[in-house]
Amino acid sequence: MHPGGGGVNVSRAIHALGGKSRPLLAYGGHNGEILIDLLKKEGLDPVPLGVSHPTRESFTVRDEANGLQYRFMMPGPAWTPGDVAIARATITRSITPGALVIPSGSLPPGVETDFFVNLNPDVRANGGRMILDTSGPALRHASKTRLGLFVLRMDLSEARELSGAHLTQVEDVANLATRLRQECGAEIVLIAAGGQGTVIACENWRGLTRPPPVMPVSKVGAGDSFIGAFALSITRGEDPLTACAWGTAAATSAVTTEGTALCVRADTERFFQLVTRTEI
Repeated sequence: MHPGGGGVNVSRAIHALGGKSRPLLAYGGHNGEILIDLLKKEGLDPVPLGVSHPTRESFTVRDEANGLQYRFMMPGPAWTPGDVAIARATITRSITPGALVIPSGSLPPGVETDFFVNLNPDVRANGGRMILDTSGPALRHASKTRLGLFVLRMDLSEARELSGAHLTQVEDVANLATRLRQECGAEIVLIAAGGQGTVIACENWRGLTRPPPVMPVSKVGAGDSFIGAFALSITRGEDPLTACAWGTAAATSAVTTEGTALCVRADTERFFQLVTRTEI
């Protein structure tokens, strides 16, 4: 059993790579107590959002005969407008100048799809920058609104759903990244293209960071490990392309670990030296 959820895993990845972060999360009930205890044992200091619905579970099954992996996501409780207001106020109070704010994962039932759109002005007003890694209606809404985001990130299946295209070629993915950057006003757009690597479109560069070949064991947490390493690199003053290479290395490390385990620092540092960068 591991603590999980998008933002939680990003924070765990940052910690595993030697950085510092604060996971802000809603939790409650017996599972919530277990979640907080597990995070503290890993050395993290979780901040409650002030919403205490029972914490949901998910579990992953791996077929040892063929290596296929199945994920079962239990439904979560619906939030009230009061819950949303409390969470937003807590997030806003937690933002410090220079912070990277990373909403990661899907929105709970009852939360409007424009929640992140409405939160971003508060992030910027408090001196922060948002790295948005969401899905479904929230992603579609963000992609059509000029948010002034720092980073918009998605995986290939989300990009296909968003664009309505198959995106079979890396060039197609790169063209979508460029278009999204123009339409939503994000400084950087990242699209994970599976084993091919990650496409990045930013001010001075568009291309692919390709990982070294490895034998995947579990894909759980690869995207969260990517975001954790990417964000940590940015806070250290490195350029977006270098940060993307670090993210690719961390995702590569994550797919070689068992179950829901995330990236390993030593492996991430080793894989970083093997990541290739190709301009498109």
